[in-house]
This record gives sequence, structure tokens and C-alpha cells, in this order.
Amino acid sequence: MEEIIVTGGYPLTGSVGVLGAKNAALKQMVAMLLAPGTHLLGNVPGILDVALMGRVLEHIGAVCSFAGNELTVEVPDELRPEAPLDLVRQMRASIVVLGPLLARGGVARVAFPGGDDLGARPIDMHLDGLRRMGAEFELEHGVLIARAPGGLKGAEVSLEFPSVGATENVLLGAVLANGETTLHNAAREPEIEDLVAFLVKMGARIRGAGTSLITVEGVEALKPGAHTVLPDRLEAGTYAVAAAITGGEVRVEQCVPDHLRMELRKLTEAGCMVDFGEDWFSVLGPDRPSPVDFATLPFPGFHTDMQPQMVALLSVASGTSVITENIYDARFRYAGELMRMGADITTEWQHAVIRGVEKLSGCPVIAPDIRAGASLVLAGLRAEGQTAVGEVHHIDRGYEDFVGRLQSLGGHLERRPVGAAS
Repeated sequence: MEEIIVTGGYPLTGSVGVLGAKNAALKQMVAMLLAPGTHLLGNVPGILDVALMGRVLEHIGAVCSFAGNELTVEVPDELRPEAPLDLVRQMRASIVVLGPLLARGGVARVAFPGGDDLGARPIDMHLDGLRRMGAEFELEHGVLIARAPGGLKGAEVSLEFPSVGATENVLLGAVLANGETTLHNAAREPEIEDLVAFLVKMGARIRGAGTSLITVEGVEALKPGAHTVLPDRLEAGTYAVAAAITGGEVRVEQCVPDHLRMELRKLTEAGCMVDFGEDWFSVLGPDRPSPVDFATLPFPGFHTDMQPQMVALLSVASGTSVITENIYDARFRYAGELMRMGADITTEWQHAVIRGVEKLSGCPVIAPDIRAGASLVLAGLRAEGQTAVGEVHHIDRGYEDFVGRLQSLGGHLERRPVGAAS
């Protein structure tokens, strides 16, 4: 067990590069199951979730090998069509193996998913979409058993909500289905576009990625692919808020500013000076941020995974901010940890009222999930004294060398075994 010890009061300055998007790399790894042979993925972040997904693929029969930020995956002709509980419960993203396994072999056995404890995140839309394509499901002893006796068939699929995971599962099933699949109210996230770009390189026929209407013409077979993962907008956004909360100035490179259009807009409203080019942006933080209201929404709205970092920033704003969380019903569970540091936050159902305070005070806190863990580290960079952030394995799921990258910007923090003397 390790913890991150943060000493606050030091503005971050300098430049930092961004690695590949976790939420794109994981799904592209799953997409490899659609075609036997050797696949290559570049700009893969060295994070715990990628390692966990590698274990899922290896359980199914693939062989994964890493060299720096490059991943090579050998996919066999015959797959073991199951994802066991001990792996799935650690990472919800593994539920998207349903589509490829059904498409390849007509059967899948997947334990019900786990991952971050952010409240109810039902997979009904995943299952409904695949049912429309001919899949049948039953639950036995906590394991979802899926079958497509006559193979997957093209269909009209309409999602009640533009769910990223459901969009991905339907896409991954539809590329090898018999006939054409039309997906209405599809998610428009950049990670969806990047998944489609990879699938097209593998020989898939897909139109409309990045829009709410995606059409897939099924093909008989796909070939192995090579692709470079797009930059992680959440990692980039976290560094942006790190600059803002410390009153520093940071240039974030190797990113796509347009993927953070709403988040950067809200940072500007909070008093930050934001400049950007094609593949970089810079943030100059104010002495004290202004209050800002926002609601989390599917892309191009404000990303739910940037909400905890913004709440940390607004906890020291010069007024009251109101946040509405529309994606996850338990996203504010980390608020109590910020309140231990002196933040004034009131939550009720999907709303949070943040009354800005002049200062935060360092103390021991626990990271409950990836982004909340990052937000507590950012709060520690602003707080007086030392903040000890525990359960840092959550942070490892989404950030490669988070401590080292913040240190490179002048942050005073270190990672050490719990209870070790500094």
C-alpha cells in the first residue's frame, strides 16, 4: 500500500505531454479480438487499467507484449469466450468484450462488471442493442451468458441515452454481423471516433462516427490493425486544472484542445487565461478562481470525469458554484474527503453547492476512484501543509506516473509506502 504526500503552496509551471487516452486504448484492445493475427497499438498509456485489460485478453487466448508505450497483441484463431469475475469486477470496461465474442463465435460468458463505485451504471442498453441483433442473454450465478444462435444480424438500434459503452458494444458486434446496422442516438465522444478509425483500418465499413447516427455494413472478416491512440483529454484536462488551482502556468502538449472545448471554456470563466494551438494549450491560473456553474453531459458537454477536478478548484473560489451531475448518481461520494480539507460542499441527489473558502488545509484523505483521487492530489497542491492521499492504486488506473509529471512542473509531492517517514 502506498500513498501520495503533497505539500501545498507551490504554483506549477512548465510544459507536460499527454499520453494516449485510457478510454480509447481499452476499447481498441478489445476490438483486436475481432481478427486473428498480430495487432499493434501505439501511444498506449502505462496504466493499471491497460494491464488489467491485457489480462482479460490473455484469459481469452491472446498474447500481449509491451515495449514502452507500444502494445503488440497476438490474437488466435480460436478464442476462449469468457471474462472472469476477478478481472471484470476490477474494470467495467471489460463488458465490451460481449460484442466481439458474440461476433466471432456466437457465445460469450462475462461476469457482471465492477470498477469505480460511482453508483448504478446498468448495462441494459448494451444488452438491448445486442438483442436487436439476434443475441440472447441469461444470468447464471452472477455470470452473463450470451448466445447468438444464428449469428449476429444487422438491425435498427436506438439508444435511450447516448451511452459510450453501449455504442461501443453495438459497433463491435455490428462490424461482423450479417447485413447493415443503423445506430441511433449514438455517443459522439472522440474515443468513439478513434475506435471507428481503428476498426476501419481493420477493414470495417462504418459511416457517421462523431455523429448521433452511425451506420455499419457488416463484413465477413476483418484483418489485424495498427493504430496510434488519440491523446487523453482527461489527462490533459487534469493538468489544466492543476495549473489553475495552484495559480501557475502550464503548457499541455500532444493533445487536442477541441476535445476539451467546454472544460477550457469553464476554466476561462473561472478567471484563467487560456491560449491554444492545434496540438497544445496553456493555462495561467488566477490568484483565486471565480465561481462557475456547470452540468455534466455527454460530449461535447462537460465531461463527468472532469467534474471532481473542477470541484476541487471551485472549493477555493471567491463565491458559490452549483454543479449538476447528469451521468453518475453517486459521483459526489468524494466530497466528504474535500470537506475534511476545509471545503464547504453541500450535496443533494445530483446537485452540489460549493461555497468557496479562502484556504484548504492538508490532512489524510482517501482516493475513492480515479478522478476523485486526482482531484484530492490537486487540492493538496493548493492546501496549507501536507496532504496524504491514500488508496492511490485508483489513480494508477488512469494516470501514468502522475506524481512524476506533477513533480516535473514544480509540484512538491512524493509517493511512498503508507506510514514511511519522509
